[in-house]
Amino acid sequence: MTAETELKFRVAPRKLSSVLRSGGSSGRRRAPSEQSLVSTYYDTSKHKFRRHGLTLRVRKIEGRYVQTVKAGGTGGLTRGEWEHEISDASPDLDKARHTPLRDLAGGKLPRKLRPLFQTDIHRMAQGRRVRNSRIELAVDRGRISAGRKSRAVAELELELKSGHVADLFRLARDLERRTGAELDLRSKAERGYQLVAASGGGAQHAEPIALKAELPPREAFRTIAHSTLRQITANADPVRDMDAEGVHQMRVGLRRLRAAISLFADVLPRASTARIKTELKWLTGELAPAREIDVFLTESIRPITEHGVPRRGARAIRKRFSGQRQAAFSRARDAIMSARYRRLLIDVIAWIEAGRPHVNDGRNEDRSITAYAAKVLDRRIRKARKQGKRLNDLEPMQRHKLRIRIKKIRYAVDFFESLYGRRGQKELADLSDRLKQIQSALGSLNDFMAHRELATEAALTAPPAHRRAQAFASGVIVGQEREAADGLVKEAAKQLHRLHRLRAVPNERA
Repeated sequence: MTAETELKFRVAPRKLSSVLRSGGSSGRRRAPSEQSLVSTYYDTSKHKFRRHGLTLRVRKIEGRYVQTVKAGGTGGLTRGEWEHEISDASPDLDKARHTPLRDLAGGKLPRKLRPLFQTDIHRMAQGRRVRNSRIELAVDRGRISAGRKSRAVAELELELKSGHVADLFRLARDLERRTGAELDLRSKAERGYQLVAASGGGAQHAEPIALKAELPPREAFRTIAHSTLRQITANADPVRDMDAEGVHQMRVGLRRLRAAISLFADVLPRASTARIKTELKWLTGELAPAREIDVFLTESIRPITEHGVPRRGARAIRKRFSGQRQAAFSRARDAIMSARYRRLLIDVIAWIEAGRPHVNDGRNEDRSITAYAAKVLDRRIRKARKQGKRLNDLEPMQRHKLRIRIKKIRYAVDFFESLYGRRGQKELADLSDRLKQIQSALGSLNDFMAHRELATEAALTAPPAHRRAQAFASGVIVGQEREAADGLVKEAAKQLHRLHRLRAVPNERA
């Protein structure tokens, strides 16, 4: 087995040709080599390999056939790779006996294998010296095809051949400045599977997280953080397309990463973490207005025509906020297209990979994630129960902080679910459902406060010709939401009262 440590970037096709010319001060160049690479990816119709985090590829290289098994593509930069030369284009599972495929390759599997998609790539590769590290820079152009569906490929890949991962990021930052390269954590295999499922162009949801029980907390955080970053980067195109669900899912990815930072705060380096949190907060703030106004339009403004609001007033307020929605989505798109966003992605992944716990917390690395997870969940649930006992007395800002606390517990349940056995997962599912109801109620209350401000401003600043009609429509919205608020507080209080500490403990052999 070999291990490859690599970063992938998307680059505008018109700038790809300049990549190999941009050596800068961070890398000494060698003459590039060229290859034509035609690769076929195999799996079962139910994608058994993918479900186990594996890919099986047969690549034709200058008349030879090379079979490659890859593993571990979702936990970080480094993946296990097993290569064997085979006789023809069909997979040879006998050659995979000493790879992770060995546990899946028995029985009827050989008969169930089928080609799912193919990549046809022209690659130009160049060796770089960055300080004492050797890095290969590859520029790929071509297509991914699945039946009649296809998608263009225009990307660059940096692979650390020897040396230090910090030098990989040093070259990555230099290339971002010179070419506008944007980190893309999806492999060609992942994009191929998305093409097969016809799911590559829309909003991408969070992927399941699988943690091994023996991991120390810092390594478990690394796995979780990579997963959240993948959700963020996977929704860049939908945000550029001003897709509401794409904005929402990128915000979810950002919230999950910020929640993970909070949950693992005692094993993360303080100084660099503070800087990362500042940048994540900036991006969250750039996306927030688009989500807030979209929810206001969809859930509050559009339904009011069914409640006796004159069409003139409904039309006026809808027109006003439709314009604001467009501006807010443009702001979100501009943020994703900025150099600051591209730098943020590199900084975050470099921080995930290179960060180490501060000295005083080295003791935490002696524990497994199972003990750590149990303690985190227990402590967070107890605090939420205590604060929830006086929900009716909380000010709006205090309720907002409680909602964030509940949301972090819910994300923690998602992060740690794989550590529990069947009974524990059932208890976690019940807890997650209760947390979801609390979060939904408190979230609606928080939305009502924001909507009240928006509606009041709309009424006060409307042009004279529409002021009365718009004020009436705003009043209807505020009145309906105020009426619903009491029921939401009661529902949240009831579910908070039922919130209990977990009886199940993580499975040490998970």
